[in-house]
Amino acid sequence: MMSQRRKRVWTYDDGGVHWFVLAYLLFLVSPCTCFLPNFWSRVLTLSWDSYTHQYITEQAILNITLETLRQHHGPHAEEEIRLGRAFWRAVGEVVHSNAEMDFLSSTRSDPVYHFDSERVDSSVAMLRKFWAHTLLSVRASEHQSARHSLGQLFHSLQDFYSHSNWVEMGQRSIYLHLLQPDEPAIPVAEGDTPTCMECFSITCRNNLLPRLTSGQKQSQLLTTGYFSTFPPKPEGKCSHGGMLDSSRSMGAKGGINKDSTSPLFSPHHFLHVEAATLASEATLTVLRDLRDTVGHKSFLRLFSVMQAPSLVFVMDTTGSMFEEITAARLRAHSIIQKRANLPGQSGSFLLVPFHDPEVGPVYETGDPNQFMEHMENLMALGGGDEPEMCFTAIQLALTHSPPLSEIFVFTDASPKDAHLFDVLKALALTKQSKVTFLLTEDPNYSTERITRRKSERRKRRVPLPPDRFSLYTTLSSLSGGLTIFTSNSDIHSVSSIVEDNTAAEKVTLLHAEADQEQKSFHSFRVDSSVKDVTVHITGLLSQCVLVGPSGQTQSLLSDKGSLATLEAFSGLYRVRLLSPIQPGQWKLEATAEGHVAFSIIAESSVDFLYYFATVTNETHPGLARVEGSPVAGAPTFLVLAVTGLSPHHEGVSFSHVTLLGTEGESLKKVLLNSSSTYSNPTTEDLIGWVDFIPRAPFSVRLTGRDGGGNKLERVATELVQPTYVQIQILSTPPLVPGHSTTVEFTILNHGPDRLFSMMAEDDSGYLHTKGPHRFYVSAHNIFHSQVGLNTPSTAKDGATVTLTLSVQALDSTDTNYAVAYLTVVPPERDMSPPVCSATRVSSLCPPICNESTWSVSLALSDNGRSGLAALQLRQGQGTLTLLPPLEVDKLDEDHRNRYAEATLVKGDPPFNVSESLEPLWANYTSSCCSVSAELLVWDTAGNMKRCHFASAQQRQLSNTRTEYSGGGFLKPITTFSLLVLLILCFEQLS
Repeated sequence: MMSQRRKRVWTYDDGGVHWFVLAYLLFLVSPCTCFLPNFWSRVLTLSWDSYTHQYITEQAILNITLETLRQHHGPHAEEEIRLGRAFWRAVGEVVHSNAEMDFLSSTRSDPVYHFDSERVDSSVAMLRKFWAHTLLSVRASEHQSARHSLGQLFHSLQDFYSHSNWVEMGQRSIYLHLLQPDEPAIPVAEGDTPTCMECFSITCRNNLLPRLTSGQKQSQLLTTGYFSTFPPKPEGKCSHGGMLDSSRSMGAKGGINKDSTSPLFSPHHFLHVEAATLASEATLTVLRDLRDTVGHKSFLRLFSVMQAPSLVFVMDTTGSMFEEITAARLRAHSIIQKRANLPGQSGSFLLVPFHDPEVGPVYETGDPNQFMEHMENLMALGGGDEPEMCFTAIQLALTHSPPLSEIFVFTDASPKDAHLFDVLKALALTKQSKVTFLLTEDPNYSTERITRRKSERRKRRVPLPPDRFSLYTTLSSLSGGLTIFTSNSDIHSVSSIVEDNTAAEKVTLLHAEADQEQKSFHSFRVDSSVKDVTVHITGLLSQCVLVGPSGQTQSLLSDKGSLATLEAFSGLYRVRLLSPIQPGQWKLEATAEGHVAFSIIAESSVDFLYYFATVTNETHPGLARVEGSPVAGAPTFLVLAVTGLSPHHEGVSFSHVTLLGTEGESLKKVLLNSSSTYSNPTTEDLIGWVDFIPRAPFSVRLTGRDGGGNKLERVATELVQPTYVQIQILSTPPLVPGHSTTVEFTILNHGPDRLFSMMAEDDSGYLHTKGPHRFYVSAHNIFHSQVGLNTPSTAKDGATVTLTLSVQALDSTDTNYAVAYLTVVPPERDMSPPVCSATRVSSLCPPICNESTWSVSLALSDNGRSGLAALQLRQGQGTLTLLPPLEVDKLDEDHRNRYAEATLVKGDPPFNVSESLEPLWANYTSSCCSVSAELLVWDTAGNMKRCHFASAQQRQLSNTRTEYSGGGFLKPITTFSLLVLLILCFEQLS
């Protein structure tokens, strides 16, 4: 199923200064329709102290994560458990999904996603779908899909407080009805009901009609501002407002948005902080509800907190692989033993077996003992002809493993499914996961020279070419991994690389490759935060000299010196620097025979994440992340987050990034400036201006200095491959069992007129057609099309389908890719939470509280079709006694006994009840010294209800005061750094 449209696309200007000025001027004629997307938006709109979607989202996730750690791991948990690269990568996915709502053509102008144009009911329904999708995905351990839907939810939820009149009503608590259907709803103004008066200044005070600002519940009405010309604004309605909203000049003139502190963009700028405070509180509430619904362990796993690196094996199981399977088994056992006594969770374990034609099934678990039991049962059985289905197995490993994983492939056969190479490249680069191959066969040997043992086990019908493993080498190079050609006798020793690369807080100091048979020179920096430095060298060396910072040398192949120890195996040299490791510049001088690769890793918490971004000049000002590979020759921003910082790293600073060629040579230097005006002790945000992207492939190296003045360097090892074509997925609709779905995409051609080939691939076999599909796209034009998927009726709710699109120019090496995660959802989902009501409250508590008690009788039921699932007493010092259900006689003996002893106190885990649609009854009794309580009630669909109840006296008191939920909002510590950033950026461009 394919459809097509073409349109003109803006072309890049080679002049950096003119491009930046042009981009900025474009913002002065571009609309801004919600809280600003990210940090750069404040610069572009000159509203330095505005709160953005990015800031509200990041701070909420950080705060709830730390709150969760304190609750379950003690008050000093955040000091002992560092939130490193994996955590900030997970947070970045939520932030990116949030920002995409402003940048994707499918969502940026749709009022339903932004609470615009009085489409409140539709927006509320959309919010609840996002919540349901998030919950489904978390429960299915599909964390990337969960983070995507959570980001979408946050965007719409936060927009409500900026775009509606909720704040103008004098509300000081969040609007619970948005995500809780049983909470009271405020009616929305009808289409013919005027909502605003004329406003003729950039600041619109008191332009809402009186009923729209009323604090009296019986007379309140909700409204949201109309934006632009679609849908048309009726006479007398409020506009979104601001100098970029074309509807602001239609009656009633003016606007009500609170997106920023700038009166030019936000007529109600004076209420921006109040709106941002409520948006923050609403975001915090969603996160707390999510944590309480899925449990704190699943919540922390969602954001990769306290997770050891995943152990991922892709294992050839044909009869020739006995030694390889044994080596993997022993390495897994060693890793598990070392992690047994470490704090935090042991990580995830994943195994994908393969031969021909069978692949899988994927075995995934978080239980190390179960994984070892599975590894013990793995056998090398049967023969098999070269080649094997290796790439299909790697595809499954990449889709099932978390981002930033190390994937180890054990095989002695070439790939039969080479057509999947572009898919693997896209998945590995998107998830920043490395693929390392441990091959027990030398490709330089002919089939006649292969050992007798191998040839007996592996049938070969035709002579095999010596370059049959070249795709393995290319994939490992692109992803930042290694390809090691070793032997059966050395595979156990060589597999030590598995332990080295799955150690906690592993960072890369150098990664380079060379194909020429000549001497190569490489240097790397050791700073004060680094320890346990390990050097991996693949290939065949004839000479290798290590030079320390003080000039001391050691010939690694012949000498036993004081700098390092060397272990030499077939295909791999493993060098470990001896303690104490001297900070400073270290050098390697090596002479190799043929291809050689160098990878230097160390232990340190300080690392970084990065992405490329371009200024968007569509409906929302900000930096939009570049999906896939960046465009060669184009001006681009480089955005970085330095992670793992702590008070121990005082004085650490970062100056620039170097774009490195494949052999480690410098291609371009990019100066960095801070992009944050808010204090965050665990991460630092940086931004650099790249006036043009080099054409050659490159990796990224960050440079700075530690607190002692030593140079600090970190390398991201994946290879960025610049191109002149882009592909972008425009929509990620849910998949409904038994229904067809279309996913729209565009191809942007930044080169001359030419023909392209596009391949689609998914990991579940749902695509109608995979391709290749051929498209002709003229110079600097966009091609629009779609692919179709058919979801079988047997698809499991919450499952994620990974869709990968790759495009190739037929007249050049230009390629690019896009990856989307689609969630399977039921056609009709129960989204109605349980109901709890107090039927009787006894006792008014006397002044001396410890002399009396109070109690309440509760009726618990589920309005939906799912039935009650679990209860938990979250707050209160009393005891909840659960009465048996009416149909108790129908329960088995075990359930009857459980109900007979069903009492809950604060701190108990959730109590599971039978899946009954009948009401349950409970009594709560407490000392008068604790006059309120909170009970959490879940149904089997995952909907949660927070039931608050209190003594009669406490209820009387609470009725006399105004409710306020929220603990305030963090203020920016300074706007100075943003101003400096803008000045420095213009200085660098000039």
